[in-house]
Amino acid sequence: MKGKELLAHLYSSKAAELFTSLYGKDEVDVERRRYCRLVEELLMDESGGFPHTEFPESAGELRFFSVPGRTELGGNHTDHNRGKVLAASIQLDAVALVAPRHDKQVFFRSAAYPDAKVDVSDLAPKKGEKGSTASLVRGIAAEFTARGTPVGGFTANAASTVLSGSGLSSSAAIEVLIAKIFDNLYCGGKRSALELAQIGQKAENVYFGKPCGLMDQTACASGGAVAIDFADSQNPRVKGIAFHPAAAGFALCVVDTKANHADLTPDYAAIPAEMKAAAAFYGKTVLGELDEGALLKQLPELRKAAGDRAVLRALHFFNENRRVDAMLAALENMNALAPGQKGKAMETFLSLVTESGDSSWELLQNIYSPKNPGEQGVSLALALTKNFLNSGGSRDSFAGKHTGACSGKHTGACRVHGGGFAGTIQAYLPLERLDEYRILMEGIFGKGTLTVLRIRQLGAIELDF
Repeated sequence: MKGKELLAHLYSSKAAELFTSLYGKDEVDVERRRYCRLVEELLMDESGGFPHTEFPESAGELRFFSVPGRTELGGNHTDHNRGKVLAASIQLDAVALVAPRHDKQVFFRSAAYPDAKVDVSDLAPKKGEKGSTASLVRGIAAEFTARGTPVGGFTANAASTVLSGSGLSSSAAIEVLIAKIFDNLYCGGKRSALELAQIGQKAENVYFGKPCGLMDQTACASGGAVAIDFADSQNPRVKGIAFHPAAAGFALCVVDTKANHADLTPDYAAIPAEMKAAAAFYGKTVLGELDEGALLKQLPELRKAAGDRAVLRALHFFNENRRVDAMLAALENMNALAPGQKGKAMETFLSLVTESGDSSWELLQNIYSPKNPGEQGVSLALALTKNFLNSGGSRDSFAGKHTGACSGKHTGACRVHGGGFAGTIQAYLPLERLDEYRILMEGIFGKGTLTVLRIRQLGAIELDF
């Protein structure tokens, strides 16, 4: 579809229906303008848009692709040790307007990031590209080729609404987006969501230089809420589950504490390393290979060999795995009940969310960096949220008053979101209290720090207008 023709189609009823399913009916006009900007930038002259040499096909076939970010619902820091997670794709996404090329050049432009120019006829890792979008493009092209699908070039104009540094997997969304583009252009769209995730992970591990797990990419590619069991790292089990927090009366939110993420890599890396050290004491590679009973039998010796924090983190791993199973069961139970009977199942789910957050705080210990105990934005946000949920309102929460508003039932839940140490918390707020909570959080952490998430049912897709 050509540029001007595509602009017209963005205002069609079919486009409105598609935007509603992806972003919600209240965001249709906002998203339509975002998509239009990507097209209009190609139709500008060279001073305002793409140089013709970089987008020579812009007058020809143009295609839109979208990949969502994801939110972690349960299973904090378990995937890297072959554990279990519960996650969901969200309405915030990475979008790209793409034209296939007749050569082996990839030109990938994304707002706020340097342009990536890659010749995919050369698939060897480049030391100078580590940590860049170019490394992901080259690594993904290499993995497609290794799996029997040689790829060609394309040019892309991309934009993302996935908040960077928020634990919503902005990098995984871009990886799966690039993989989906290659797949649809040169493989007929035959790769499964799990394969796209694995391809993106391989590129991030080997070419980008980050030893990530597979949860983020799998959730972004799959769509909807998914339970993932990584016991078999090559073939993890992915199970879709219907989950609509708003239908149960709750807003699913994240709050960005605006903390500094600098120099946190050693803190993140210590978690899988210490879990694996505990497993190694028993001759295993990861905790997923170890029976929990074996861990407890030689606890005194393990403390001496790996340290107490490694033991606590191992206990978190096993407890969190059980919680993911229980959370999945609660959601399945809720889906099987009549509308008027879902409340108790939702209460069970929220109590498990609270347990997960408490375990991350007490056992996993990823709420703040031990190198900088004076900066505890995540701890503060969690404490304030707990006070708010157990009180009658924001003023009472500061005064420590409990009005009995939550007597006999849950009024919400909160937990650390994603990697931890800095960044975001996740909270479930009763819909009627959302505005009050927003005022409280934004009054402390700044305007726009609270984002309401909507679970998106579609994963990595090419949009058909």
